[in-house]
Amino acid sequence: MMFSEKDKLQIKSHGLTTDAIEAQVTSIKSGMVYSNLKEAATIGNGILKIGNTQASYYIKLFEAKRDAISMVKFVPASGAATRMFKFLFQFLNDYRLNHESIEDYAKRTGNKDIIEFFNELEKLPFYELVIKKILEKISNYDEISYDERCVEFVKTMLDEEQLNYSFYPKGLLPFHKYKTHVATAFEEHFFEAAFYASSNKLANLHLTISNVHQENFQKELNHIIKDVECKTEHKFNISFSNQKSVTDTIALTSDNEIYREQDGSILFRPSGHGALLENLNDLDYGFIFIKNIDNLVVNDQLEEVCNYKKILAAILLEVQEQVFKFLKLLDNGNLDDNDIHAVTKFITKTLNIVIAPDFEFSSLESKIFYLKDKLNRPIRVCGMVKNEGEPGGGPFWVTDSDGAVSLQIIEFAQIDISKSDQKSIIESATHFNPTDLVCGVKNYRGEPFNLMDYVDHKAAFITDKTQAGTHIKALELPGLWNGSMAYWNSIFVEVPLNTFNPVKTVNDLLRSSHQVKQ
Repeated sequence: MMFSEKDKLQIKSHGLTTDAIEAQVTSIKSGMVYSNLKEAATIGNGILKIGNTQASYYIKLFEAKRDAISMVKFVPASGAATRMFKFLFQFLNDYRLNHESIEDYAKRTGNKDIIEFFNELEKLPFYELVIKKILEKISNYDEISYDERCVEFVKTMLDEEQLNYSFYPKGLLPFHKYKTHVATAFEEHFFEAAFYASSNKLANLHLTISNVHQENFQKELNHIIKDVECKTEHKFNISFSNQKSVTDTIALTSDNEIYREQDGSILFRPSGHGALLENLNDLDYGFIFIKNIDNLVVNDQLEEVCNYKKILAAILLEVQEQVFKFLKLLDNGNLDDNDIHAVTKFITKTLNIVIAPDFEFSSLESKIFYLKDKLNRPIRVCGMVKNEGEPGGGPFWVTDSDGAVSLQIIEFAQIDISKSDQKSIIESATHFNPTDLVCGVKNYRGEPFNLMDYVDHKAAFITDKTQAGTHIKALELPGLWNGSMAYWNSIFVEVPLNTFNPVKTVNDLLRSSHQVKQ
């Protein structure tokens, strides 16, 4: 592949090489490598179910040991909130003011969300903020027609010259309305961090954000920090990072040519949340809690939700302690068959590792090497929620190209649903992934793992996009909790549905988990 000097300079400016770009081209041309599902993970078959007695035990265990743990809460928070307001943008584009009612518009377009939005308007956390902004320009707002008021409300929310909510990341949007103030999603994560991601009254919170919004996050931090520290009686260590340009990827046209901008430069695109593995790898903590920016509850529901994070962390503590003991035993080298049996039983029953068929016929030296390799890896304990809706991505047993079986979190896009056996497995799935993880990322010697060593690079995504009216095939890196953690040791634990409260559309803020009891 020929690159001009200008191309080479551009590639180098992203921290990449021409070889890396050629590898990306090859990946896109090769197409998606779909996962080969063996079966869905279920309770007793890859997913733990914790009873009330066990839950109490694990919460007490975590509380007893938390002050000795080096931990951080990691929150991906860079995405813009545009998709939250998609149906409102459609409303502004399609609604024929003075020619139809809001109800008629909803019937004509099938936009049912708009009715709920306007019916519950006063429950939205930013209602008063929007009204205040409207009154600055329309003093007789209360006198205009209902339909006109609806249009003005949405325009004021979304217009670039007004509040411009869709420009901001979710973390900086008003999420919860309390008696004294309105809290952003960013602020709410402080309270969670204090609850479970803190040692000795110090909570570490790391957010991955867009460089464009760094100043706004800093302003919000300066605005809330004293009040939050007073309410939580905790100190906070807040850090930010941006997605690294070295993780950017190219795209191909339908003719398999590198897509270029009008000026001839190569288009580089953010490569999905898998790019954040680099950011995760830079953190120097033993435990890392991962939770999305929009998965929150109001303060009066916080304790129950956060207790399950403590349970996940305690399970990790308990498992990691046993892993470290076994690794030290294997290092010792003075083992007998009983020791080998004990380690083997642990990794199959607790770590969900499927032992290679030829293991039992191997020499003692080979068995020790094999077991050490399987044990000495990052560990993640992941909450899994019972699937009460449409089946989709979640926990599955997967067979790789070599025939090895492992427990994985698989996205719906990684599954070839045109194959009847794969579709049948999806339909039998009982749980889905709410992105609720606790990760142990240091080894038994206290050294950090290089997380880049445990990625299944074949699990990259090839997505169809449109760029300036042109169809392109874009490359996304293996997902952060999918292919990027493919070779970690995984433990899946059932957690209740009320721990999963994402805000995908603005109407989700009307749910009880985001409404303060008055």
